[in-house]
Amino acid sequence: MMTFRSVVGVSVICTIAACGGKRATEEVETETVVPVTTAPAEVGTIRAVIHATGDVNPAPNAELLVVAPEHARITEITKAEGDRVRRGEVLVRFEIPTLNAEATSKGAEATAAAARLENAKANQVRLKDLFDRGVAARKEVEDADREVSDAQAALSQAQAGHAASQTLANRQTVTATFDGVIAKRSHNPGDLVEAAASDPVLRVIDPARLQVDASVPISDLSRIVMGAAGRLIVSADLPPLPLKVVSRPAAVEAGTAAAPVRLNFVTAHSLAIGTPVQVEIDAEEHANVVLVPVGALVREGEETAVFIVEGDKAKRRPVVVGIADGLHAEIRQGVKAGEQVIVHGQAGLPDGATITIEKPGAEGEKAEGEKPEGAKSEGGKSEGEKPEGGKSEGGKSESGKPASDAQKPAAKK
Repeated sequence: MMTFRSVVGVSVICTIAACGGKRATEEVETETVVPVTTAPAEVGTIRAVIHATGDVNPAPNAELLVVAPEHARITEITKAEGDRVRRGEVLVRFEIPTLNAEATSKGAEATAAAARLENAKANQVRLKDLFDRGVAARKEVEDADREVSDAQAALSQAQAGHAASQTLANRQTVTATFDGVIAKRSHNPGDLVEAAASDPVLRVIDPARLQVDASVPISDLSRIVMGAAGRLIVSADLPPLPLKVVSRPAAVEAGTAAAPVRLNFVTAHSLAIGTPVQVEIDAEEHANVVLVPVGALVREGEETAVFIVEGDKAKRRPVVVGIADGLHAEIRQGVKAGEQVIVHGQAGLPDGATITIEKPGAEGEKAEGEKPEGAKSEGGKSEGEKPEGGKSEGGKSESGKPASDAQKPAAKK
């Protein structure tokens, strides 16, 4: 029995020696701390914003489409695309032989009618004189009066026909009805054109009277009022252009999802007609409501939540969201004013996670000269780290004694 115990004791000693004095690895449970940025929920006023797409078009009476009155040939076009025009300037001259012939014919008819009236009046005067002297009969005078009336009616009709034909003939020459610019030129002199809006010769617009035709969802039309403010988003680095609602549709087409809303520019701009744009239109306003930054909202399926700071923990809390603008969202239920909500770092954050609050913009910053934890110096050792067992070169300890002496325990007194 004694022999067996000795062997076991030697085995244990050999096992310890074979391990070379290495210590067993300690298992330490750690919890990851997530850095986050927070902001307080505040009470304030928020106005809903309706986002829509649209394009830039001329306002009513700010566009002139030059179209031939009949099938015609163009004899002259005085302006090119981009040219400025003044009101009353000649733009296009057409040649329509039928209109000229009609005007000439109606003119001749009017001249003949005028001559007939003159003859009838002269005959009327002559017969009245004869009747007064007892030579002519009363019936002859009455017939003369009737002839004058008929001639007068014929002259009026002929003059009306001549005026109408002359108006049509005058349409062969088109003049500008307002100051503007030539936006499009589709033909040249000598071309034959049709009397249809699908075959225009020139398009003239007034660049000072442009508007935005926005396509707004029908469900949002009731939220827009006349005179409401709006904005045209130009680009991320330029301020938006102010707009004003000037027209809402009185009726919408069945089966459509959107309807046009017209907005006028409040300030000068340099946008061209036809430019597609993004607009924002102010809608209803809510006052004295709880507001949080829109970045705090976490949407998972149909549910929306925020993370609230409770001590050093992040607590997930479902919320009911009201209206929102580009910066803030109204919280109708779930958050109270003054509570700190997480605005950065909440993506994928589990409920109840341990957090540390950082200042905005501090993430990733390091103090100047700060070295990462456990940084090693040359030779693969961290600063100040000594060789295991406190040995220096030559196998001696710092005291200069042999390593075997340095490792011996101190003698007991």
